[in-house]
Amino acid sequence: MSQRLRVQLIHGLEGSPTGAKAQYLARHFELLAPAMDTSDFEGAIRTQADALAVFCPDVLVGSSFGGAVALALVQRGSWRGPTLLLAPAHGHFGLESSVPAGVTLRIVHGTRDDVCPIEHSRALALSPSVELVEVDDDHRLSSLLAGDALAGWVRGLGERGIRG
Repeated sequence: MSQRLRVQLIHGLEGSPTGAKAQYLARHFELLAPAMDTSDFEGAIRTQADALAVFCPDVLVGSSFGGAVALALVQRGSWRGPTLLLAPAHGHFGLESSVPAGVTLRIVHGTRDDVCPIEHSRALALSPSVELVEVDDDHRLSSLLAGDALAGWVRGLGERGIRG
């Protein structure tokens, strides 16, 4: 276990490449968190696809807006590797609630989320390769940064290890 997992984080609208989730993940993994224009959904997808091609992460993590971007990358075939979505906002961007066969995807969503309805994640979790973890938290999922659960979920996905 000498090599650290490579993780690419796609931040949310209120997040940033240096925000709390990025800092947390950087303590545990080799992290790339590309800056992107969150006012341009298609541009954000292009920015992240370009970064994926160069960085070649072991796991892709998308938070809220970033979760929608990550799902779009998966649905368009730009990424096929293990993916973690944190309270994904895919419902706000008209993305289908489906995941291509063979893509391992885990969603963590707060049951008290009043920004992105958990029902959208529950619908996405009907796809056979999707696992939904419901936690007692709100949209920011701040509780995930207090312990080792988030790092454990990322590590678990990385150990399944199909690179995209």
